[in-house]
This record gives sequence, structure tokens and C-alpha cells, in this order.
Amino acid sequence: MSANRIVSLQTTSERGGAEYANADLLEALRQRGHDVLLLTNVPDIAAKTQVPVQAIDLGPKLSRRSIRRVALETPRTLWRIARALRAAGPVGVTFVHFKKEQLLVALLPRRLTGEIVWAEWGPVPPNLRSGIPRRLYALAARRARAIMAVSEGTRQTVIDAGVPAEKVVVVPNLVDVDEVEFDAAARERLRAEWGAGEQTTVFGCISRFQVRKRNDVVIDAMEHLDGDVLMVLAGEGDQEPALRERAAPFGDRVRFAPNVRGHVEAFLSACDALVFAPSPTEGAPRVIVMAQLVGVPVIATDPEGALGLIPPGGGTIVSPSHDPAALAAALAEYRDDPERRRREGTTGRAEMRASHDPERTLQAVERAFGLRS
Repeated sequence: MSANRIVSLQTTSERGGAEYANADLLEALRQRGHDVLLLTNVPDIAAKTQVPVQAIDLGPKLSRRSIRRVALETPRTLWRIARALRAAGPVGVTFVHFKKEQLLVALLPRRLTGEIVWAEWGPVPPNLRSGIPRRLYALAARRARAIMAVSEGTRQTVIDAGVPAEKVVVVPNLVDVDEVEFDAAARERLRAEWGAGEQTTVFGCISRFQVRKRNDVVIDAMEHLDGDVLMVLAGEGDQEPALRERAAPFGDRVRFAPNVRGHVEAFLSACDALVFAPSPTEGAPRVIVMAQLVGVPVIATDPEGALGLIPPGGGTIVSPSHDPAALAAALAEYRDDPERRRREGTTGRAEMRASHDPERTLQAVERAFGLRS
């Protein structure tokens, strides 16, 4: 083991963008010669990597519903974290991602944690930006060497929560821009599987199937959209049965696909545009970046997470927000204008290649960790 070992502590109740982005980041650091370890309750999020994983269960994430249980279990949770870090030691950097771990790791001695670095994958929730929660968040942040915010908007919410601006750095999602590209063979294969003809306009949506994500708007838009159009929703989550029931009246015009982890480019290549239906607290969704690198324009149902990522001439943010009829009107424009789809896809790809250079991102992470490349 190295005294500069990076231990990433990330327990979660779901498999989504932040979880997979963390695994990919650790894999890239491993390939650069750093000693990494992932502590998580969902080991399969690292299945497409060679990142070493140790299982750890820290109970539920911190939320309004779970706060009483989290408080009661704090001594035991702290003991579990301390035991895991002691076994993994010596630890150079403890990399933490979600609020419960951020607050609790700050209570542990430096001899166990080494440096502490936080990742903020999306805006700090409004209820943590005022009152006692704000003070607790800011107090815990004093232990952090740095806080990596995925976007400028997220950075500003961290500062609003009482963290000194000089401690918060913007580090965009790691994406290998040279590897992500259009896949003609996958397009032909998947469209055949979906029953999409040459003239069919295919809109794709990659998402967690949870209440906060507005996949209901994506499905309801089909009531207002005619023509040879297919909507394919890819993902997983507890809302999948409800979404399938909601989509039933549209028959084969709405399809569901499994989680596309490991073959996102193939899925996106089969689509003519990506529909993005954000939750209220999005950071910088990698799916938008990936779509644009493939050359697919993005249509977002709300500015959250999309503003700043979709460049002018690279897609559309629908107004009014989360309105099925407005979304359908936008989709109809893309359905009827293949040249616009091509033009906006080209613009988006050029912008993402310029803004998401992986070497620059990795160097920023190493600086935040206090590591040498």
C-alpha cells in the first residue's frame, strides 16, 4: 500500500451518474499510477473498471425522512468508517461524495483519513444553505483540503452554504473525448431491434427511473406528437413499473431499454436526439456531454443541469419547463428537420471536445488531492 492511497467512500441507494463518474475517475487515476480503493455498498458500479472495491454498508443516505435514523446510528456508522479506513491505511486522501459521509468523516482523526476531499456532483440542497444545517455543513468543510464542484453553478451553491470560495474548485466530469464517437454499426443494430425504420425519428432518454427525474413529461409528450416517431427510455429505478404503465397507451411508440452502462455511445448513436428531463438538483450530467460527443443534439425539459452544457446552436431548452405539449412541439421541429439535427450535433461535439479535455481534468483532480501526476 502507498501512503498516498486514495480511498473513495461512496455509499448510495441508486446507480446513477455520480456513482459511475466516480468509478471512472478512480480508474483513470489508477491508470496514472495512483493507489486507489473504492468503499461502497454497491460494488458493481466499478464492474467495468479494475478499481479495487471493498464493500461497506453505512445505512441510508441523509434526507429529511432518514435524519432521525441517521442520527441514532451515527456512533455505529462512525465506527464502521473508522474500521474501514484503518484497514485500508495508510490513507493519503479520503474522497467523499455525499452529505452523510462528508459530515461524519470530518469527525475522524487525520491519522485515519489523511487529507479529506469532497466531490459535489450537483447543487447543495437549499435546506443546507441556511440555519443550523448550513453551519454544520460549513463546519465539516473546514476539514476538507478542497471541494471539487462539477460545475460553476454547483460551486456557487457550495459558497452560498458558507464554504470559503478559495477552497472550492470546478472540476468537470471526466470523459475520454477521443473514445466517445458515433457508432454506425450500433445504430443499425439497435434501430433494427427497436423496429425503427430508416425514416423513423428516434428520441432517446437515459435516466434514473425515480420520482425526481421528470420522465413522466417525456412519456406524456407522446400524446401530442404524431408521425413516425419512437421514444426509447433507458435506465433503471423504482419508478419503472409506474412509467411503463404510463407509457402503455402509446404501444410500441414508447420502448424501455436496460441500463446502458458500458454502451452509452451505442445507444446514443441509434438516436436522432437526446431528451433530458432533469431533477431539481442537477450538476453537469455526463449524458449531455456524451450525447454531444456522439453528435446528437440535446432537448432539455428544464434549464437545470443543461444551462451551460448545451451551447448555443447545440440543442434546445424547452419553455415552459416540464411541459409535455411544449416538449412535443420542440420534438416535432427536430423530427421535421434532419439538417438541424446534423448541424446542432456537429456544434455540440466541437464544444464538448474543447471543454472536457481529460488531461486537464485529471491534473485538476491531482491538484485538489495534493498529488503528483
